[in-house]
Amino acid sequence: MRIITGSARGCRLKTPKGQTTRPTSDRIKESLFNILGQKVVGRHVLDLFAGTGNLGLEALSRGAAAACFADQATAALIKENAAHAHLLDKAEVHGGDVFAELAHLSHGNRSFDLIFCDPPYHKGLFQRVLAFLEESQVLAHDGILVVEHGADENDMPELSKLCCVLNRRYGHTTQLSFFQWKAYLEEDDL
Repeated sequence: MRIITGSARGCRLKTPKGQTTRPTSDRIKESLFNILGQKVVGRHVLDLFAGTGNLGLEALSRGAAAACFADQATAALIKENAAHAHLLDKAEVHGGDVFAELAHLSHGNRSFDLIFCDPPYHKGLFQRVLAFLEESQVLAHDGILVVEHGADENDMPELSKLCCVLNRRYGHTTQLSFFQWKAYLEEDDL
């Protein structure tokens, strides 16, 4: 696994030893960042269930202003990968439970322009993240939430404030869903 482009282009990222992780493939990551395009530049990023830090580090390499990573199991590895990619000065790594970290960020009135959520599949975790974000201000008013989930995970929670604006399927294993605030989309239509 490597950083595809930007300031850390070609940098190989370490993966956790002895743990089962499912890093986003380079093909899916490239497609994701092609969809986002210049919407990454200057953004404040939150990478939930960050694993190796793959998505947040790619965003930093492509010009994001800063990235906050949350993963209880791999915080030390994320710091190591950020240092290896010379991006540690723009990275903030949290090693607590993702939902505790989300609550902490919400209580601190922190918001992010771009949120990546890539939890283990088939555990109901992305649905819990969506429900939490729907009732908080962690996603900025004009922000974008990208959820990576299993190709057969189509059970979205009922959302009244967030709207899925794009969904892409990749083979028989993965899909990406992009969410934004309905209120922002309605403003944009005016």
